[in-house]
Amino acid sequence: MSVCKQFGKDKVIFATEEDHKIPSTVTLPEPEPQPGLILENGDINWNCPCLGGMATGPCGVEFRNAFSCFHYSEAEPKGSDCYELFKTMQNCMQQYPTLYNKDIADDDDFSGLDEQKSNEPRPHTPATETKSSSTAGVGNSAPESEAKNIA
Repeated sequence: MSVCKQFGKDKVIFATEEDHKIPSTVTLPEPEPQPGLILENGDINWNCPCLGGMATGPCGVEFRNAFSCFHYSEAEPKGSDCYELFKTMQNCMQQYPTLYNKDIADDDDFSGLDEQKSNEPRPHTPATETKSSSTAGVGNSAPESEAKNIA
């Protein structure tokens, strides 16, 4: 037989082994489908986590204006009539480089892109890394059988 105890606002139920032998009769409701970016009626779901907070940040109004324009645009190509709104959004985002990508100011300037890439350090990849002479013979640098043949 189960026992219930009240601890302040909390109610604790101690169930016995016999209580657990009886199958549960609780039925849960079917989960409601989660709306995506576009609601069933065609409106934009500004609360969608897929927007990553863009609709509520310091440039939220500019983002919503530009995104709404694109979504409802009937121009060909789609959104071509929204250039000024996207430019306004970009100008706003440039004022917050730490919040939005700091490189956003350079999005329209592709000159020197190849030179900039060649000067950047390459990412660390173990397959292409060469061992220095100070680490030779340490760790897994050579199989054990090869190490015996060398000595």
